[in-house]
Amino acid sequence: MEQRHLGRTGLRVSRIGLGTLTWGRDTDEHDAAEQLKAFWEAGGTLVDTADVYGGGEAEYLLGQLVEGLVPRRDLVIATKAGSVADPYRRFDGSRGHLLAALDASLERLGTDYVDLWQLHAFDPVTPLEETLQTLELAVSTGRARYAGVSNFCGWQLAKAATWQLASPGARTRLASTQMEYSLLQRGVEREVLPAALDLGVGLLPSSPLGRGVLTGKYRTGTPADSRGASDLLAPFVEPYLDDPASRIVDAVATAADGLATTALQVALAWVRDRPGVVAPIVGARNAQQLTEALSVEALSLPDEICQALDDVSAPVHRYPDQDWSTL
Repeated sequence: MEQRHLGRTGLRVSRIGLGTLTWGRDTDEHDAAEQLKAFWEAGGTLVDTADVYGGGEAEYLLGQLVEGLVPRRDLVIATKAGSVADPYRRFDGSRGHLLAALDASLERLGTDYVDLWQLHAFDPVTPLEETLQTLELAVSTGRARYAGVSNFCGWQLAKAATWQLASPGARTRLASTQMEYSLLQRGVEREVLPAALDLGVGLLPSSPLGRGVLTGKYRTGTPADSRGASDLLAPFVEPYLDDPASRIVDAVATAADGLATTALQVALAWVRDRPGVVAPIVGARNAQQLTEALSVEALSLPDEICQALDDVSAPVHRYPDQDWSTL
């Protein structure tokens, strides 16, 4: 699998990442092991997790599989911290919480360091300088090799990345930002992606298949074994089952028919090769689904197909989302 640099850093990662959101919850140890092995054998290196996935079970399960199944040196392990189970405060970016969360993640993962440590979201209560100084401490003590953010809007990303760059050589620059990005969700193109491109921050798209909708599985109804049929995840899928989304899904299916491939591969290839994108994070129910996604390595969409998909899914850019000079 092709390797790409993560932002303007020396860290190289596979251009498809393996997501572990369902590990320890819907994905058991057997399925997780099959996925990790298939991913590694395909040349994949980037494995993304978080301290809250499965209540910590995703990290624990990954830690159990590393070394016994896949050498630690062959993986780029990325995890996140900052989300909290508190009805009054969804995110905690304080130094105390983040450092404690990192130490707990390392223990569950069974490793001395993570390759990429990400803030799960912006904390409006904690001063941003305190949060970013914690990233510095994690890197300087060797517990994290690189730092990134997740779910930061445009101004939040720009402020954080600029603060890190304000003292060249003294602070670790942000390597990445993880955001939802797909043909069904192109909101990052308004401000987040332009900021990331300008500041040299690599984009790691989550839900690159539109929460599964872009595979076409919902075109004739809701499969019984799908996320849309799950009481827990149905609200996650429902926003992408409206008429505008259906038109985009139909366009993807038409492109797939013309290229003699699958809708999944077309949708994944489109987002993988967008400007600023480093590695879409793909989550799968089983190894068979993951193998289909990984086979996208051999696919490059023709310019005409890319343009057609761009046109049918184009977000509306109006003032002040777009550069004034282009309006």
